[in-house]
Amino acid sequence: MAPESTPPDGAPGPLADANDDFDPTAFLEEDLDESTPLAAELVANARRRLALERSEFPPPAATRIITVANQKGGVGKTTSTVNLAGALAMAGLNVLVVDNDPQGNASTALGVEHQSGTPSVYDVLIDGVALEEVIQPSGSIDGLKVAPATIDLSGAEIELVPLVARENRLRKAIDTYVKREAAKGTRPDYIFIDCPPSLGLLTVNAFVAAREVLIPIQTEYYALEGLSQLLRNIELIRGHLNPQLHVSTILLTMFDQRTKLSHQVEEEVRAHFPEQTLQTWIPRSVRISEAPSYGQTVLTYDAGSTGALAYRAAGHEVAVRGAAQVTPSPQGAEARQ
Repeated sequence: MAPESTPPDGAPGPLADANDDFDPTAFLEEDLDESTPLAAELVANARRRLALERSEFPPPAATRIITVANQKGGVGKTTSTVNLAGALAMAGLNVLVVDNDPQGNASTALGVEHQSGTPSVYDVLIDGVALEEVIQPSGSIDGLKVAPATIDLSGAEIELVPLVARENRLRKAIDTYVKREAAKGTRPDYIFIDCPPSLGLLTVNAFVAAREVLIPIQTEYYALEGLSQLLRNIELIRGHLNPQLHVSTILLTMFDQRTKLSHQVEEEVRAHFPEQTLQTWIPRSVRISEAPSYGQTVLTYDAGSTGALAYRAAGHEVAVRGAAQVTPSPQGAEARQ
């Protein structure tokens, strides 16, 4: 594996270009030695890349609106949001990321403007501005758009309190946007909503707007801490505000296959959530951590890295699962009005 080095500001990682000319088929035809961890990782990456190049990412029958949530911080929530969205967009799907977190980390990672005063999700929630008026294209990935968050969003929790239907404002904006885009023949395939690691009105708006919840779970000690409370909160939203909401996907992150702890956490999560947990796990990776500082996802920062291939594989799983879902009934659509 090529040694890691820091690329100049705004440039992709060194392996991104080098791996573009890499022929995994020819590589795998050689007599390979997998006796060392490094050699085994090279072979595994080559096999995964070859499999992904031969795979299709089928579009869903209807727009999938997914809130990425975990009330425990530092579990890879925003990282998973932007990289899954990027993986699906790079496969040819139409994807929107709604950055509903005042920190604006998703906006940073996707390289869009989000200084104070920039049209943003704040204007959508507080002033009723149409979602399409704040959306920006991601400069690095075709087919990926972003509704950015600015620091102004930090005050939205308080400003939302006196507003009418305060829990439904993001849902109304997204539903209107989807209808308008569908009428133009540009219906989004996926909308990912990134929200803060707390249960305030911003997170409630994200839950009410979505049909699905994706939960990233860090494969470390205390990984399941707070998860039961999150699930209870989702049930409350289901019972009072959004009966369609459900946990559809769980993604294991920061996985270190050298440690017994990561495997134990994986076994426990799969035992409790066998249908929701993706087969793909995301490894702990320096490349994944570095990418946002260059305004990129790991997919463009270092396309050949283990982390990038893992997110592409996870994105493929999400797409395949989405294509297998039944199209929502007209009654279900009416229930969201």
